[in-house]
Amino acid sequence: MSNRPALPPEIARRRTFAIISHPDAGKTTLTEKFLLFGGAIQMAGQVRAKGEARRTRSDFMSMEKERGISVSASAMSFDYRDFRYNLVDTPGHSDFSEDTYRTLTAVDAAVMVIDGAKGVESQTRKLFEVCRLRDLPILTFCNKMDRESRDTFEIVDEIQENLAIDVTPASWPIGVGRDFIGCYDLLRDRLELMDRADRNRRAASIEINGLDDPEIEKHVPAHLLEKLREEVEMARELLPPLDITAVLQGTMTPIWFGSAINSFGVKELMDGIGNYGPEPQPTPATPRQIAPEESKVAGFVFKVQANMDPKHRDRVAFVRLASGHFERGMKLLHVRSKKPMAVSNPVLFLAADRELAEEAWAGDIIGIPNHGQLRIGDTLTEGEALRVTGIPSFAPELLQNVRAGDPMKAKHLEKALMQFAEEGAAKVFKPQIGSGFIVGVVGQLQFEVLGRRIEDEYGLPVRFESSQFISARWVSGPKDKVERFAEANKQHMARDNDGDLVYLTRLQWDIDRVERDYPDITLTATKEMMVA
Repeated sequence: MSNRPALPPEIARRRTFAIISHPDAGKTTLTEKFLLFGGAIQMAGQVRAKGEARRTRSDFMSMEKERGISVSASAMSFDYRDFRYNLVDTPGHSDFSEDTYRTLTAVDAAVMVIDGAKGVESQTRKLFEVCRLRDLPILTFCNKMDRESRDTFEIVDEIQENLAIDVTPASWPIGVGRDFIGCYDLLRDRLELMDRADRNRRAASIEINGLDDPEIEKHVPAHLLEKLREEVEMARELLPPLDITAVLQGTMTPIWFGSAINSFGVKELMDGIGNYGPEPQPTPATPRQIAPEESKVAGFVFKVQANMDPKHRDRVAFVRLASGHFERGMKLLHVRSKKPMAVSNPVLFLAADRELAEEAWAGDIIGIPNHGQLRIGDTLTEGEALRVTGIPSFAPELLQNVRAGDPMKAKHLEKALMQFAEEGAAKVFKPQIGSGFIVGVVGQLQFEVLGRRIEDEYGLPVRFESSQFISARWVSGPKDKVERFAEANKQHMARDNDGDLVYLTRLQWDIDRVERDYPDITLTATKEMMVA
């Protein structure tokens, strides 16, 4: 990292990151507090699943509001101190792992939120593995310390053992549950005290000269102080000190303790992202990688979201800028179609408000409203035929047939399904034999979300019915061999929304049979989200 040229100051001050967590660890609350401290919103909305009160700024769709889960990743930008933070929200629900995976291709670091009482949960582990695959730097926030939580050393041990990463404490909690009064900031030798009365207030920070400073005795009860001194001494002996290089390489995570609902520990975490988080990093592409300091603009689409504004049937493509300084009105080459595209009304997302982006720099996330030209995996450049790589599409694990409630509206259904397929919300397969469509998703909840959205956005009630098929594989091989294979297995063949050939399977035996009888044919469970 050190031998790269220095970045232009505007790019160097960007910090683009995602928050990953198990559902209910407090990710939405933390997001809100970031926006509150970043000045993007005035008062944090109450993150409580009680009808009207549940209107958090980063959760868009009505279904999310009812269920209290984030199902559509959104991007938010705000300034804090000298930095510009680009926060990409990830769906917390496990059924949306593919969307989350793609979101993680668009960020330079991840903030992992864990619940102090529950520690490392299954979903956290899954998301963490994705970060490991990409060597993403990870900063950890242990939330809900104002509730009964586990022993601090136990939490640290569990992260080290479960996730095989070194943990270095950036702060240390004082008391737990009802006795939790704040943290000792190990990086700056300061006392941070929590204000329980006002949840939107920043914590009081008291300058002290180490743990032996008599000043500390005025603020911390004797029994808590004795325990704190003992634990900090042990932590400094047993746990590794902060090594910024190891953090940037993804082998060490600093951990902060706090309570997002009480705005406590959030400021220290934000400082940590600024001070220890990575600047915008190079983006893998063919035929060469893209460096952020290049003067020409390049970017890639990692998410498409339709109907964000129900009044306008728009689709917004979320684009991560990989290099250069973008200015509104620029003409960029849409590499897949080889056509120029004028980007005249790009948007920046500031909390739930959008505003026109007059300019943006490498590391920023901009939204480009379009009518379906932009798809996940598309690359935009100032002319060079570069293609960003590594944005995957996964084979669905659940398949169902879908029918329109009104058979006369089959054409409308096709249009709706194609839109959701382009958005990456589902896979849509058109079997070669028979009529209708098969929809494939990663998790059961997605069928519910899709059904609701088709009805809300297109006025089309639909029903999902069980399918004889259980999975799908993309087919590749020499052209003549593929044609012969498709002809002999017509009842299994379908096309996806890009027109690529797919083999639908009923049992694992189907896949084994193809491998045995057709050695030239390759079946794959992922395909790159880009078209040559």
